[in-house]
Amino acid sequence: MAATTNWLAASSSVFLTRPVNSPVSFASRTNLIPCRSRVRFQGCVKRRLPVVLSMPATEGSGVVAVKSVLPGNGISIMVNGCSGKMGKAVIKAADSAGVNIVPTSFGSAAEAGQTVEVCGKEITVYGPAEREKVLSSVFEKHPELIVVDYTIPSAVNDNAELYSRVGVPFVMGTTGGDRNKLYETVEEAKIYAVISPQMGKQVVAFLAAMEIMAEQFPGAFAGYSLEVMESHQASKLDASGTAKAVISCFQELGVSYDMDQIQLIRDPKQQVEMVGVPEEHVSGHAFHLYHLTSPDKTVSFEFQHNVCGRSIYAEGTVDAVLFLAKKIRLKSEQRIFNMIDVLREGNMR
Repeated sequence: MAATTNWLAASSSVFLTRPVNSPVSFASRTNLIPCRSRVRFQGCVKRRLPVVLSMPATEGSGVVAVKSVLPGNGISIMVNGCSGKMGKAVIKAADSAGVNIVPTSFGSAAEAGQTVEVCGKEITVYGPAEREKVLSSVFEKHPELIVVDYTIPSAVNDNAELYSRVGVPFVMGTTGGDRNKLYETVEEAKIYAVISPQMGKQVVAFLAAMEIMAEQFPGAFAGYSLEVMESHQASKLDASGTAKAVISCFQELGVSYDMDQIQLIRDPKQQVEMVGVPEEHVSGHAFHLYHLTSPDKTVSFEFQHNVCGRSIYAEGTVDAVLFLAKKIRLKSEQRIFNMIDVLREGNMR
C-alpha cells in the first residue's frame, strides 16, 4: 500500500508533506479528514504554524508622518464603480476608518443620474460625458482627493487617462485593460498612484514570499508536476490573476506548467460540495490550491489560500489610500506604487 501523507499547515494555508504511516491528514488542530489521492480544498479552517513576514519601514515613515495621514484628517476619496460590490465594500471600509466619502462617482452611461446609497450616504453617479468637468470640480473642492477605481476592465485605460489629465492621485484595483498602456500613461503624467490587481495585503505578502523563493532557489522544484484549482463567483469568467502569478513563481522554480491547465470552478454546487465554499460566500470568494508532486510520487507539497467575501480587498484598498496620502504630504517622488510598497511601509491598520 502506498504511504499516506501528513500535512503541516502554515501561513496562507501552505501545506508541506512528508511520508509517514498516519492514515489521516491534518488540516488544522480541529479538522481531520481522510487522505485523498485527488487534489481538494480544505475550506475556511484555522491555520497552524503561522509564518510572520516582517518588512522594515522605509525611510521617512516616522510617527509624525503617520499621524499626519490618519483617517478623518483632510483625506477624501471618490469611489468610481460605487454601485458594484467592491465599490460598496470599499466605501464601508473607508467610512469605518473615518475617511471622508465624496458623494460623487462615475459609472456607465446607463447608470448616469442614478443615486446609490451606501452607509447612509447618497452618492450621485455621473456618466462618461460629464467625467472630466465633474472630476476637476471635485478635485478643486477637495484638494486632498484620492480616487479609488473599481470599475470594469474596458474602462481602465480611459479612466487612467482622465485621472492623468486632471492630475488627481488614484488607487486602482480594477483588473484588465491594456496594462502596458496603463503604466505608460501614468508614468508620463507623473502623478501619484497605487495600481494593483490584488489588494488583499496578506495575499500580496504570500505572493512576495513566493517571488523571493523563486528568485533565491531557481529550479528547486524541477521535475515536479503541478495541479492548480481556483474557485471564484460565477461572474468571474477568466482565470485568477493571483493564480497566474503564483504559477509563474513555480515555473521559475523549475515546474513545467501551462496556464491553460488551471482548473476553474464556477459551478455553485461544486463550489459548496467539492471545494467547501460556505453557501453565504458563493457569490463572493476566491479559493486557490496548488498541488506539487515529485517525479516518483513520494513527496508532495500543497499551497492554499482561501478568501471569503471582499473585506480583505476593501481594507487593503483603504490602507493603500492612507499610504498614498502620506506620500503626497511628504512630497515624495510622484510615481506608481504597488501593494508591496504599501506592505513595506509597515503602517497598516
